[in-house]
Amino acid sequence: MRLLHTSDWHLGRSFHREGMLAHQAGFVDHLLEVVESERVDVVVVSGDVYDRALPGVDAVLLADDALVRLAASRAHVVLTSGNHDSARRLGFSSRLIAAAGVHIRTDAARCAAPVLLGDAHGPVAVYGLPYLDPTALMEPWGLPRRSHEAALGHAMARVRADLSTRPAGTRSVVLAHAFVAGAPPSDSERDISVGGVSLVPTSVFDGVDYAALGHLHGAHSLTDSVRYSGSPLAYSFSEAAHRKGSWLVELDAQGLAGAHFLEAPVPRRVTRLRGDLETLLADPRLAEHEHAWIEATLTDNARPSRAMERLQRRFPHTLVLRFDAATPALGALPALATHARTDRDIALEFMVDMRGGPPDPAEAALLSQAVDACCEDSDVDALLREDGAG
Repeated sequence: MRLLHTSDWHLGRSFHREGMLAHQAGFVDHLLEVVESERVDVVVVSGDVYDRALPGVDAVLLADDALVRLAASRAHVVLTSGNHDSARRLGFSSRLIAAAGVHIRTDAARCAAPVLLGDAHGPVAVYGLPYLDPTALMEPWGLPRRSHEAALGHAMARVRADLSTRPAGTRSVVLAHAFVAGAPPSDSERDISVGGVSLVPTSVFDGVDYAALGHLHGAHSLTDSVRYSGSPLAYSFSEAAHRKGSWLVELDAQGLAGAHFLEAPVPRRVTRLRGDLETLLADPRLAEHEHAWIEATLTDNARPSRAMERLQRRFPHTLVLRFDAATPALGALPALATHARTDRDIALEFMVDMRGGPPDPAEAALLSQAVDACCEDSDVDALLREDGAG
């Protein structure tokens, strides 16, 4: 049996205010092509189908299109809710939809009720664990502590208990949406820590042939049988070095036979550039990044004027501009430290600290005028005039 492991579609998400829906639709097209070309039997989606609990209409239409097309393909689908999804909304009509071969698992109470499939070697039990909120489950499940490890450990105990009742040789797959130890996070995942406890050890998945993980947006192999597929697209600049795609997992008569990563098409790369502005604008080696989404960090000692405008002439998809220059600390200018600092001196120091260099004479004059205007006190001036008249 061949499984395609994917997760974290985050349909409806934007990237620094850039719409991603067209790119996400492109991934769905790629997914359907892989199902046919690789003769995939089961597509598993391990949570975060949507980016928010109340997804936009366009995101819902894309999800509907994806599931209808998958239902018409050669593959079954097992899909779970993640921490970004509304379990109730995603699970609406799931019992009816299952008749089409699309199995949506959003109810924690049914975590030990597998989707039963089969191949020439016998049955395969696919357990879809939705995102398990320790706070919500602590009382009904009688958890010993409020942690993700306790919640997922309890769910896996139920899975193993059910698996023990299945015919000998039944192979098993578990979908889980959690932060499992051994894989670094990126900037685009929502924090799921509870009381500071979010990590789950890989040992919690002992006893199953394959654990298809979701939540982290990078593809990781924690063990041969415990893997993250990652998100199909980059959703933060911290993912610039990620390979995006899905795991093609093969089960034989004994269990896991192997897995290899299938890269997804990248509609627009994300890139981090660093250097002074003139170098970034002139360096011919940066030509390959001219059509990428850019996060630029400028190291100029003085902040250049119209930096974003000038960068976007060469890199039109620059989305984030940062500054990182070694500048004097406030109060560290020797010329201003030799006498009692006036309001003008303090304002000038702040300007130097922010821009990395002193203002030109016209700017200094304007700054002085602004400081003097702010410091005028008409009531005090009136009293002084009255005292002088008396």
